[in-house]
Amino acid sequence: MSEITELTLSLTAEDERNIFGGNDSYIRKIEKSLSVEIIDRNGQLHIIGDKEGANRASQIIRELVTLSRRGSLVEEQSVEYAISLKNDDTMEKEVKEKDNVLAGIDMDVICHTVSGKPIKPKTLGQKRYIDAIRNKMIVFGLGPAGTGKTYLAMAMAITAFQRDEVSRIILTRPAIEAGEKLGFLPGDLQSKVDPYLRPLYDALYQIMGTENFIKNMEKGLIEVAPLAYMRGRTLDNAFIILDEAQNTTPAQMKMFLTRIGFGSKVIITGDASQKDLAPGTKSGLDIASAVLKGIDDIAFCNLTSADVVRHPLVQKIVKAYEDYEKKAANKQTRKRVQKLERSSLNGK
Repeated sequence: MSEITELTLSLTAEDERNIFGGNDSYIRKIEKSLSVEIIDRNGQLHIIGDKEGANRASQIIRELVTLSRRGSLVEEQSVEYAISLKNDDTMEKEVKEKDNVLAGIDMDVICHTVSGKPIKPKTLGQKRYIDAIRNKMIVFGLGPAGTGKTYLAMAMAITAFQRDEVSRIILTRPAIEAGEKLGFLPGDLQSKVDPYLRPLYDALYQIMGTENFIKNMEKGLIEVAPLAYMRGRTLDNAFIILDEAQNTTPAQMKMFLTRIGFGSKVIITGDASQKDLAPGTKSGLDIASAVLKGIDDIAFCNLTSADVVRHPLVQKIVKAYEDYEKKAANKQTRKRVQKLERSSLNGK
């Protein structure tokens, strides 16, 4: 049986208000996740449990206090991520034992929305993604829905544009139906294409403001267009984002990558588990991932369910699908191996 340890932390009333959550929900979540008991007595927080659990709970609470004292809002996602960070056995030892990991991530403010809300990475995976965008010419942001692949890329693009690091922003997506046929919608080509590009518009409106966006779009400094419109062009001094890249064909991906000119930065985002291509069609994103690895100035950032920053339930849904698909893939592999073994025995 593990030795029971009691650790004590001194907190101010403001610290407690910021990190406890409604009805102490954040503290209860830490207790449940680490099998510890947390008791508050007159500003003294007593953490009781086995040595490892108590130490991890203490580290998490100190992380949240530091985050709060920096003026950042402590949200359920922050608590969930802090717990997963300290519970991740694959995480490097120095990260697991280091305090203020969340605060270090939180300090990296990319820009602010028109309402003044800061946009910044919220996980280590997102921080690595942002650093790669700063340091590399081409970055592939790969991962499931909710990991901030597109939104963070948009924030970086707008920041570079506002600092005159690039002269224009080009945002593009392959116009592929997500399980629905939209070809018979009324309206001109732009009306038919807009639904595919709506997530890009939404991010632009929120970060740049509707008026500013429209003004720059009318000047041709911001362009939102289907991928097919990129053919035959050379894109110099631009920040280019290709979204939903899992829906490109190999030919489209090659065409896009060979459009890149001098002074440009390119972000390619995609989720290999959400392809809408016709059955049997290879994804240009899959081919590019295999072909381009190892080339200087190209980075591949793999975000996971741990980097999902939407509602915590979304993180659980993504993780459940990942586990299911992994089991299905393993089952298919076993069947192929068994088939090969039977064929080998029959051949003898």
